[in-house]
Amino acid sequence: MLDLKYLITNLDSVKKRMEKRGAIPDFSGFLENEEKRKTLLLDIEALRHQRNTVSDDIAQMKKSKQDAQPSIERMRIVSDTIKGLDRELSTVEQALHAFLIALPNPPHDDVPQGKDDTQNRLEKTIGVPRKFDFTIKDHADIGEDLGILDLTRAAKLTGSRFPLYLGSGAKLERALINFMLDIHTREHGYKETLPPFIVNKATMTGTGQLPKFEEDLFKLEGLDYYLIPTSEVPVTNIYAGEILDESRLPLKFTAYTPCFRSEAGSYGRDTKGLIRQHQFNKVEMVKITTPESSFDELESLLANAEEILKRLELPYQVVTLCTGDLGFSATKTYDLEVWMPGQDKYREISSCSNCVDFQARRANIRFKRAGQKKPEFCHTLNGSGLAVGRTFAAILENYQQADGSVTIPDALVPYMGGQKVIENES
Repeated sequence: MLDLKYLITNLDSVKKRMEKRGAIPDFSGFLENEEKRKTLLLDIEALRHQRNTVSDDIAQMKKSKQDAQPSIERMRIVSDTIKGLDRELSTVEQALHAFLIALPNPPHDDVPQGKDDTQNRLEKTIGVPRKFDFTIKDHADIGEDLGILDLTRAAKLTGSRFPLYLGSGAKLERALINFMLDIHTREHGYKETLPPFIVNKATMTGTGQLPKFEEDLFKLEGLDYYLIPTSEVPVTNIYAGEILDESRLPLKFTAYTPCFRSEAGSYGRDTKGLIRQHQFNKVEMVKITTPESSFDELESLLANAEEILKRLELPYQVVTLCTGDLGFSATKTYDLEVWMPGQDKYREISSCSNCVDFQARRANIRFKRAGQKKPEFCHTLNGSGLAVGRTFAAILENYQQADGSVTIPDALVPYMGGQKVIENES
């Protein structure tokens, strides 16, 4: 969320940056409400001053045995007027808050301008896609032919876009989770967490999922609870409403959780396989930093996510998202896209974002520097490290063999109990 004073002072600049996003909010109502707010504050302050002055006079009148009743009646009217103005002020402030909380984070100056993902900026490509001397299959066909993935029976259990892993498929999914967590905790310095998979409205609002994207969420009927779309939500909010000591920053957390998304607006897209599911597993990285360090921390966050792909020897590329593809809460995002030979293209497997103080302001996460009394808002960052189901799919497609089996990447063999190949388990 943007700071009210910052927005008013830098309105023209913010408008231009919003236009780059393709978001052109109507600021006229906002400016009108801001003028009302200032006028109401002045009127309330003047009436309170009047009431305080007359109250002192009333006390003196009573002390000197004078009739204070007319002044008392007049002040009762003034008090009622103040109450009415306070209610009006509350309504105006709620309207201002509703406007501010619906504004996306303005893009960083380094973010390329563009309308959609076709205009993202390619930063680098790592690894060379494997050349196959046989007819390749996509991961859904590979998994089902091997008997380690059953999307048909998963649909029977729940509905479309839910996975069912079996045998070595379930084992590979678990191996990937443990492998990712071990790298991030043992080598990258993140603290492992296991947060709730259900959070309340305030927590969803803190990271920007609410109120704008409620249709993308699964809500528990009759309760103020939501299934998490990513562990970024609970982990970022761990310190909501708190003031941290600067010496504790940066805080670095990693978490495995299942994630739940309704995928509203994605009808007809990626209906086959594991790319776009209502339920999927993900290992997430979250950082809470000082403002001056956040963009350096974004680069290291990206490097941490890349390391997983490098260890698994999966070809990938890094792109900077353009303004039209940027997420609501992010000011800058790198996407890692893994090569999927079965689809003959790169697909997103991680997004690494710097949200600067946008989420921290919504969740009221602050820190205090040594020797300073006034706290400042932290910067928050998040990144997938990685999306587990998509990594599973990438392994099946990149490591498939002519006989239908799948070779296990060397880095995962210890996590698979020494198993080096997945063969038919039907």
